[in-house]
Amino acid sequence: MLQGWRRRGRRVASLGVFTAALWLCVGGLFMPPAAQAATERCGGRLARTVTFETGEVRVYKSRNQACAMTVARIPGERRRMAVSVQPRGGVPVREDGRFTHYAGPVTVGAINRCVYVKGSVGAGSADSGWILC
Repeated sequence: MLQGWRRRGRRVASLGVFTAALWLCVGGLFMPPAAQAATERCGGRLARTVTFETGEVRVYKSRNQACAMTVARIPGERRRMAVSVQPRGGVPVREDGRFTHYAGPVTVGAINRCVYVKGSVGAGSADSGWILC
């Protein structure tokens, strides 16, 4: 009798672990991958570079994403930097703060969509207009 309860307890515990893992996987499928701030460099190929007095905005394109980062022309002391990328019909994803070398990268889903990119370092700034159409 006691062994029956142990087996049943193990099955219930296994089922609970399986259910929790399934919910984590299914939840990840329904999370919106449209926009995110990344902690690594941009993936994909360099598609466009927009230069300005104090730096440049680099735009990368992969199969399903567009990524942008603002890079200071002269790295060194902390100063105000910002980068923003917006897919057409979507909301912009932005990162700003005080950085020494670069701001970003920021990534948006851009399958068959144009993107609008802005960047600034200190007093200098630039925007791209609608690109990657």
